[in-house]
Amino acid sequence: MARRMFLAGLAGLPFLALGTKAQESKKPLKIMMKSAWGPDDPTRAAFPFAHGLVLAEAGHEVQIFLLAEATSLLRKSMANAILPVGWPPLSETLEKVVAKHIPIFA
Repeated sequence: MARRMFLAGLAGLPFLALGTKAQESKKPLKIMMKSAWGPDDPTRAAFPFAHGLVLAEAGHEVQIFLLAEATSLLRKSMANAILPVGWPPLSETLEKVVAKHIPIFA
């Protein structure tokens, strides 16, 4: 009984109410996804594209930066060959990324 009264008193404190207002006025983030994973690991190679797409759809400003082996993923033939486990093919994800106008630096 005492614990229930204590927790009910906590619910009325002002610092607990701040969490709800902060969620309502979230500021979009600026995110740069960096990857060096190439065709030798197709699942990890698709991560920056899949995650970047989801973040852009959530309203954040996303850029993708590819280096080393990951630069080869931008070739159409290579993108068609990448089939990550548990994710859509890279070619489909890449089409959606381009449609969202997410900048890709290689």
